[in-house]
Amino acid sequence: MAFVGILAQGCSCGHVGFREVLPALAAVAVILGYSLAGDLLRKLRKRAGKMNVKNIAIIGAVVVAAAAVMMLKQTKKAAPAAKDVAQAEAVSQAKGVQPQAKALPRLVDLGAGKCIPCKAMKPILEDLMANYAGTFKTEFIDVWENEAAGKTYGIKMIPTQIFFDATGKELFRHEGFLSKEDILGKWKELGIE
Repeated sequence: MAFVGILAQGCSCGHVGFREVLPALAAVAVILGYSLAGDLLRKLRKRAGKMNVKNIAIIGAVVVAAAAVMMLKQTKKAAPAAKDVAQAEAVSQAKGVQPQAKALPRLVDLGAGKCIPCKAMKPILEDLMANYAGTFKTEFIDVWENEAAGKTYGIKMIPTQIFFDATGKELFRHEGFLSKEDILGKWKELGIE
């Protein structure tokens, strides 16, 4: 059950979450449910007389699959509302991030200092901050230190990069490691040279 809980939340280091493995997990649950229910019902049949093992095993498999679907629905989160994004920006500014006079597009990377893919992103983000400051703003938020920001931005796994236009509208979201070339390519695709 702990394994299913981890999958439902997704790994905090950018690995696969529940949604990505749901089809495989559902198939395993059905097979295990059918097999376990069949074994249990065979034992009960010996004690209680005649039972329709196949029908009860199918019901058990359906119950397991329904539980998996309910867990999936619980993990779905809505995209952050505009007021939530504004609140996250206020949190960023309170942490010492200075607002710029000219509104620029923004790249917000949400991760953690001890996450391996996040550590790999650190030099990339520093390079973007130093060399592309006049083109777009690059920001890093540690969601282990600032859990509210993770909730505000609707983060499911880290690292997550969110591309915003100059007005604050989300243009694109990526989960996992993203290379400098891919970041610059995405900005180019979004019309930012």
